[in-house]
Amino acid sequence: MAVRHETSATRLDDAARAGWLYYVAGNNQEQIAQKLGVSRQTAQRLVSLSVSEGLIKVRLDHPIAQCMELAERLRQRYSLDLVEVVPSDPGSDSTTVGVAQAAAAEIERRLRSPEPIIMAIGTGRTLKAAIEQLPPMDCPQHKIVSLTGSIAPDGSAAFYNVIFNLADSVKARSFPMPLPVIASSARERELLLGQPMIRDTLELAARANVTFIGIGDLGPQAPLYLDGFITETELKALQKAGAVGEIVGWCFDANGKMIDGLTNDRVASAPMPSRESSTVIAIAQGKKKLPGIRAALNRRLVNGLLTDEQTAADLLKPL
Repeated sequence: MAVRHETSATRLDDAARAGWLYYVAGNNQEQIAQKLGVSRQTAQRLVSLSVSEGLIKVRLDHPIAQCMELAERLRQRYSLDLVEVVPSDPGSDSTTVGVAQAAAAEIERRLRSPEPIIMAIGTGRTLKAAIEQLPPMDCPQHKIVSLTGSIAPDGSAAFYNVIFNLADSVKARSFPMPLPVIASSARERELLLGQPMIRDTLELAARANVTFIGIGDLGPQAPLYLDGFITETELKALQKAGAVGEIVGWCFDANGKMIDGLTNDRVASAPMPSRESSTVIAIAQGKKKLPGIRAALNRRLVNGLLTDEQTAADLLKPL
């Protein structure tokens, strides 16, 4: 067997080829080693590299009975229109693994529709992870509209605002909100939202056929605080007022009721699209987010949920 020496120039190429041979063509590691001219150990490393580098997107195409049962119980308990429960990884504390892949599959399914749709999109780490899983598509018939501003407190582009990534990936018309996520005052918010271009974007968001949002927690490591959108003082004021979660900046209490005043007076995000005429899907998992997820479901701030087994089981426990 001719030995092929691995170089930095060929490393990812070899990993992609090894991943394709293993996951698509069904070769075992011995066969891959022979075909690539490498040792069996190298073939194993290349297959692992193809996954760790995101060269291979793995999706589970089999209904797991436990997940299906949990999904049906959630559907009935919270009168949801769409539920998907994915397996949990007991050894992981990630809040994106699994649900991000499920969200990517659902977003892709919606965008594959030949009929034009309006898709509204929120922001956050899980949504960003989901968008990164999407294959390139050509969807000029659809419109994608952001529910929230795209400007961070320092004037830069908000890192977890995903509309530009999504629109670029699927080649759809995009409608960003060129605003700060949270305005400096209620008066500034009023002036910003009164601009004709922004009013048109808000009107488009209200007509969304489907919406994908994340749910942020408001604990000590709240994303709104970590990302610099609110101060520690503002976070503590929200916690004192009973806030347990937020969706595109809108903070709500354990009953799903929006917090009066505080940062909600300055949030420049669009209102949530109607759950009566569209599907608003939350993508969220994990114990930190549990109070916010439960509140959003009880108040019907959303009518769809993508989550994992452990979160689903926790949502079904009596309080």
